[in-house]
Amino acid sequence: MLKGHSSWVFDSKPVILSSAAVGGPFEAKGNLADDFDILHDDLWLGQDSFEKAEKKLLEQACEKVIEKSGKKKEDIDFFISGDLMNQITPSSFTARTLGVPYLGVFGACSSSMEGLSLASLLVDSKAANYVLAGASSHNASAEKQFRYPTEYGAQKPPTSQWTVTGAGAALISSKGEGPKVTCATIGRIVDMGISDPFNMGSAMAPAAVDTIEAHFRDLNRDLSYYDVIATGDLGEIGHRICKDLLHKHGMNIPESILTDCGIMIYKKDQPVMAGASGCGCSATVTYGHFLNRMRRGELKRILIVATGALMSPMSYQQKESIPCIAHAVSIEMEV
Repeated sequence: MLKGHSSWVFDSKPVILSSAAVGGPFEAKGNLADDFDILHDDLWLGQDSFEKAEKKLLEQACEKVIEKSGKKKEDIDFFISGDLMNQITPSSFTARTLGVPYLGVFGACSSSMEGLSLASLLVDSKAANYVLAGASSHNASAEKQFRYPTEYGAQKPPTSQWTVTGAGAALISSKGEGPKVTCATIGRIVDMGISDPFNMGSAMAPAAVDTIEAHFRDLNRDLSYYDVIATGDLGEIGHRICKDLLHKHGMNIPESILTDCGIMIYKKDQPVMAGASGCGCSATVTYGHFLNRMRRGELKRILIVATGALMSPMSYQQKESIPCIAHAVSIEMEV
């Protein structure tokens, strides 16, 4: 059901039947290592390219989700996924492996919640019973495509962020036990004229604020409704801008509630500059850490606001600014 201008309320409250997170060697040294189902000590994952390694990350996340759910691949009606590579090839090749009807999405780093929103809509509208939603990124493949191959050893400014090597996935069902997806707010493009690919947090923060405001306006909810409001990958700089803008707009969300996946995933002594980024950032933190905490009873209501910078190497080369977006999904445990 459409609520307000840009939010969907899911009356049937689709269930996240199972979820999984897979990470690389850098993530294994981070704050949330215990919340990953699989961690690799090899950035290549035994493959002959970083792109193939990313595909394997996503395949493993999907396989783990199916295994944990007790279902079979044949039970899944649709697979929805996105990533950062050209033509979202890791997602498409993973769909080839799964052999499941497939819908590819591109929301850059917002792809995790874009996929979860659409999966929940399909289940809520009775267009599907089981939908698998996933997203992935790989540090070396993203660096090669959007910045400089890691072999160059290019120096980065302190505003830059570290792309997560990881994949997260979840199985959304019309029935069962687990956290429930209650509503979603679909973001709009916000472009503040920033064109620096090494300053993603600053570019995406206004989009996060726009979607958070739309969510609370559409749903008419109090700011204290959620235990956690987590943006996707704004990092330290973008998170600070987000807080300042929300405060300026009269939304004084307590620091104990407002956080960012890009700040949470790594430790302070890891050389990640301003924090983490990538489709795998919000995907692994949500489908691993946050959902684990919900299942343990530590959290009752969370709002994940995944942010994305919708640029391409070509748009950057043509000196375009960076259009940004954020999608918010509300996940709740029934008491």
